[in-house]
Amino acid sequence: MPDRRTRVAASPAAAPLAASLAAFRQELGLPEAFPPAVEAEARAAAAAHPLPDADATDVPFLTIDPAGSTDLDQAMHLSRAGDGFLVRYAIADVPALVAPDGAVDQEARGRGQTIYAPDGRVPLHPDVIGEDAGSLLPDVVRGAFVWEIALDGDGHQTSAHVSRARIRSRRRWSYEEAQAALDDGSAPPELALLREIGEARIACERERGGASLNTPDEEVVVRDGTYALERRAPLPVEEWNAQLSLLTGMAAAQLMIEGRVGILRTMPAPTDEAFQTFRAQTVALGLPWAEGMPYGAYLRTLDPVHPLAAAVLQAATALFRGAGYVAFDGEPPHDPQQAAIAAPYAHVTAPLRRLVDRWGLVICEALCGGRPVPEWARTSLGTLPSIMGASSRLAAQVEAGAVDRVEAALLSSRIGAELGATVLAVRNGTVLVQLDEPAVTASTPRWDGVEPGDRIRLRVMAADIGTGRVAFEPVPSDAVRQP
Repeated sequence: MPDRRTRVAASPAAAPLAASLAAFRQELGLPEAFPPAVEAEARAAAAAHPLPDADATDVPFLTIDPAGSTDLDQAMHLSRAGDGFLVRYAIADVPALVAPDGAVDQEARGRGQTIYAPDGRVPLHPDVIGEDAGSLLPDVVRGAFVWEIALDGDGHQTSAHVSRARIRSRRRWSYEEAQAALDDGSAPPELALLREIGEARIACERERGGASLNTPDEEVVVRDGTYALERRAPLPVEEWNAQLSLLTGMAAAQLMIEGRVGILRTMPAPTDEAFQTFRAQTVALGLPWAEGMPYGAYLRTLDPVHPLAAAVLQAATALFRGAGYVAFDGEPPHDPQQAAIAAPYAHVTAPLRRLVDRWGLVICEALCGGRPVPEWARTSLGTLPSIMGASSRLAAQVEAGAVDRVEAALLSSRIGAELGATVLAVRNGTVLVQLDEPAVTASTPRWDGVEPGDRIRLRVMAADIGTGRVAFEPVPSDAVRQP
């Protein structure tokens, strides 16, 4: 499930929004730098650069990431194996660079994950690890956890194993470059199967009843002094690539469950009420979810760049709530499912950006090698759910506050204007609406007679970029039954 990203294009005209976002970071106490002791320990670890004994540098791995990325967690090599496929998926060996209970480790436990905001990110590790020694950059030898996952001809997993090895990626591909090469047939053999394997795994997802929430990336730009939002639909290669990460996370979860030790990413199934609310919102937006169609299949029918479809995808996030982590050492959890994926799942593919992956990797590697799980990982396993929960709440707070400020910027030139909108929901004294243009979701105090699905008009009364506060008043019309 590729993550939604909102960015602010660098521009002098966007200075008020940039200043507001910077002040919001400071208000939340987000760190701007790493303590000197952490940087020093990270530099020493990078200089020592420990590598595994096993050598897989003859395998032509490659990476696929957004253009310009330097924090490269994953590299792939795809091949046929009889009637099926062999997926080699190499994950950055961050545990080799982070001493348990050392300065870098303690700082990472305090951060939990990389925090993303429209004006930049707050990284989990110092750059010397996150963008250099730990990153699977091209044409350099790096340590990695190399997953070998066998699939049958329909994409179903038949076996999985992970071990440490040194690798050397041959090329860093951007999503656009990889998509073009797959489309025109110029992709090298180790990449050429990504479409076939990715589509097979998507079919497996449908078969399981899983769902992917492929929200578009967004960029806030300024044109003629007015803020505007540009959406970019994910390329097919982005989901094919994401399917390999999901495959690896499911393989890791199964290893942990069988080994009776580990940490799973779990999520309860949406409630009937949540499904009913979401279905009503799809009707209100004119893109109704048909009875009898699985919600994952419905989400795949949507064009994420279309404003109404983007609103439906945003509404669908309510179906993906309640995710958390469950650690166990002995009896696995009674319900190990991640409901959206419709299978047990673990985070192991982004150790440069997420703390918990470091534990998952060393546990799975030990289980596959028939060795005891490292003591540091086993004894600290129980602390991870609370650490990751706190960092996830902070990430959600950052996202919500940033979205408020972005939406205020988009409306800042519309004070006094009347805008068309669709009522999505009426609850807790508020009316949730989807504006036609700019295509954002907003809320306003409830008034009598308004119902979900109503077409209304709202007058913009305030839009404060500094605080993210927006205010509207309803404009009387036939669609709004005023008291």
